[in-house]
Order: sequence, then C-alpha cells, then structure tokens
Amino acid sequence: MEVIIRPTTAEAVNLTAKLIAEAIRRKPFLKLGLATGATMEAVYADLAAMNKAGEVDFSRVVTFNLDEYIGLPPEDPNSYRYYMNKHLFSKINIDMRNTNLPNGLAEDEVEEGLRYEAAIEDAGGIDLQLLGIGNDGHIGFNEPISSLASRTRAKALTPATYAQNSVYFNPPESMPKRAFTMGVGTILDAARVVMLITGAKKAGIAAKAIEGPVTSMVTGSALQMHPNAVVILDEAAASQLTQTDYYNWVFANEPEWEPYR
Repeated sequence: MEVIIRPTTAEAVNLTAKLIAEAIRRKPFLKLGLATGATMEAVYADLAAMNKAGEVDFSRVVTFNLDEYIGLPPEDPNSYRYYMNKHLFSKINIDMRNTNLPNGLAEDEVEEGLRYEAAIEDAGGIDLQLLGIGNDGHIGFNEPISSLASRTRAKALTPATYAQNSVYFNPPESMPKRAFTMGVGTILDAARVVMLITGAKKAGIAAKAIEGPVTSMVTGSALQMHPNAVVILDEAAASQLTQTDYYNWVFANEPEWEPYR
C-alpha cells in the first residue's frame, strides 16, 4: 500500500481523477470500478471536465459499480444507477451499454451476485477500482465482520450505515436496509485500487484502515494485502496517521509520482 497526502481536499480529489484519466489514456478499454457517495462527486466533476477538454476519452471504457440498494428501481433518485447517471455518465462520452451496476430489483439475490461476478470475469477483470471508506471502515457495503474473501452478494446494512445514509431519503425511513455489494475478495481482485479519503471526520477510521491490523471489523484494512493499492488523503483525513513523514517522502522522491508533483 502507498499512502499519498495532499494539502487540500481539492488537491486530493484532483490527483485521484488524474490517476484514473492516466489509466484510461494508457488503456482506452479500461475496466473501471466505480464508487458512489459525496466524496466521489468532486472526482466525477473533475473527470467530466477533463473529458470535455479532450484530455480523456471514455468511449471504450467499461465500468462496474461497487453496489446498489436492494428494492430501488434505476430511476429512483436514491438509486446508485441514478447517482452515476447524474454525476458522471451523462457528462462524459461513455457508451451506456458499458456501464454496469447490480440490479436492485433482481428476483433471485444469489443469482444476481453470481451474474455480476461473471460479468466482471467475462470483461477480463477490473483494471482499476476506485474506493471511498465508510465511517465504520467499510468498503462497498462490506460492513464490519464481512469475510475478507467475500464475493458479490446481498448484505444487510448496519444501523450506523442506515443512519448515515438515510438523511438522503425522504422520508428517511424509506431507505432500504439491504444492498448488493461487491465482496472484499472481489475488490482485492482488481489489478489496482485507488482509495480516496477526505475530511477530519474520516481521520480516525483512516488511521485504523491504513496503519491498524487487518481485520474484518474494518474491511478497508484489507487493502494492506493488495500488491498495488494507493490511498490518497487530504491533510485533515491524514491527521491521525503516525508515518506521515515517510508518506510525504515517498511522494516527493519516488519517480512514479513525479508527473503529479
């Protein structure tokens, strides 16, 4: 795992977007794993601006989202399909047939998990997976005590996740209590993983995920086992890390980061 700290949220977001854009330039038919949430909206705004400026071409990119609420149709404003269409897909030159999310209305939940796993495999696997992290350390909807070998499946949300996300629903109690999510094992199969963490509220969980033990209680900590993972933080989110001097040294001196300095 590499840890990169940028002074501001905007700089952390922009570096994340630049890494994605560069990956697409190197491999135009990139298989890109995507995440949702407030943290990602700025990343997608940067990518849309790059696309509009002709700096990155999404026409051959294939995307796979991490998760989707069970019971919500795609046109529901709180579905992750709606979120992706609104914040990214409608603003870039992507072929909508190449955008994939779990089907929140699937009648057979087990079969839907298997179908999604097969779709990823048939595409050749995910080249780059974008991640955020939840307040309890979850990636996707892999809540605490999720198996670190888990695959795409239906998952019950914790009361903490329900409370955090239900503010976006009207009324709040209309939020589904379950969701489809890629498993931790599915995520770890990606060739590269980029996690973005911003804000002082995430400082404690960022420290646990990056420098704490690998544990199913903090599924984001599983990235410590990934051979090609980078975590990008702003200074606020990095405030409880203990090895910041080393992380800053890596960014200042390693050749791979020279184009981004």
